[in-house]
Amino acid sequence: MQKKTTTFFVVVIALVVLAWAKGAAQAQPEKTSYPAMAPLDQYLIADQNSEVALARTAAPASISDAAEIMVLGREGYTAAAKGRNGFLCLVERGWGAASDDAEFWNPKVRSPICFNPAAAQTFVPIYLMKTKLVLAGKSKAEIGAATASAFEKKELPVLEPGAMCYMMSKQQYLNDRGKSWHPHLMFLVSGAVGKSWGADLPGSPVIAADDPEERVTIFMVWVGDWSDGTAAPTATR
Repeated sequence: MQKKTTTFFVVVIALVVLAWAKGAAQAQPEKTSYPAMAPLDQYLIADQNSEVALARTAAPASISDAAEIMVLGREGYTAAAKGRNGFLCLVERGWGAASDDAEFWNPKVRSPICFNPAAAQTFVPIYLMKTKLVLAGKSKAEIGAATASAFEKKELPVLEPGAMCYMMSKQQYLNDRGKSWHPHLMFLVSGAVGKSWGADLPGSPVIAADDPEERVTIFMVWVGDWSDGTAAPTATR
């Protein structure tokens, strides 16, 4: 009798654990995957003036008001406003990331970014080339291969020293994980050189992201305010 009772309780406990596990799994937010490009309309902003305004939020008005602005259309990016200071602002889509990024095709990504003259001349061409490949229907693998080929054939310019950009928009949607994340500056340096900046070390304010596809290390430094001057929430890594 004792053996049967013990067996009964073991079965009951097992069923309870299975039921809890099933409920916990159902309670977990479902992860969204982006295996392929969505319809083009999902990446476009219907009102060009809205996209211009969003692009300008990447940097303080003292910079972005005099910057050239580019907007995305069905044929690629085109100039929507002339600049006077050499800066270039636009709204990046998901393919601004490396082609192996899980959210490369995420149609929700809207990343206002404002490049200084050095970056506008020598780093933006990579993104504009990738955009043309995307709109031509190329796969992530084809885009990665084409980028590598363009570097090998010297069809892309050599990154100019001092290249950097602003990403300080309160309206930015960087990805599903970070969403608006934190206002920051990005410094672009050729090669894998994270150690030379002391990036990612305890107490260091510098975050490094090596991007071998674009042959650059991106150094990110948080700033305390959004581009409109309002304070950003305290963020932790």
